[in-house]
Amino acid sequence: MKYAVRFARDYGSELTLLHVVETAISPSLQEVPEGSAFSKAEMADAEESLRTLVKSVRDAGVPGVRPAIRMGLAAHEIVEVAKQLDADLIVIATRGYAGWEHLVIGSTAARVARAAPCPVLVVREKEHDFL
Repeated sequence: MKYAVRFARDYGSELTLLHVVETAISPSLQEVPEGSAFSKAEMADAEESLRTLVKSVRDAGVPGVRPAIRMGLAAHEIVEVAKQLDADLIVIATRGYAGWEHLVIGSTAARVARAAPCPVLVVREKEHDFL
């Protein structure tokens, strides 16, 4: 988050904070639940987390913050929002899974980077800072 905040502050940009409530995919990949499959508690948690994040970003000096919540597959929703907003940059974190974890879990960041309509800055969660 600190990279996105820093870029937004330094370049006077608006920052969109996107929270994707992911759908659960059945092992057969044939059944994807509709948006109504999400509980009110899940949506309330997502909204509260996003409100807290928006406040902290505004407190960090970024006045132009736009919150958004989507339901679906994270990589797809991130790319779609970037297209709709004509985004200049996507900043996304990765856990840096390797080996079998990467194969099994996959990488949302990698899928976003391949499909994004703009540059993507992928930041490892546990890495030293360069800002």
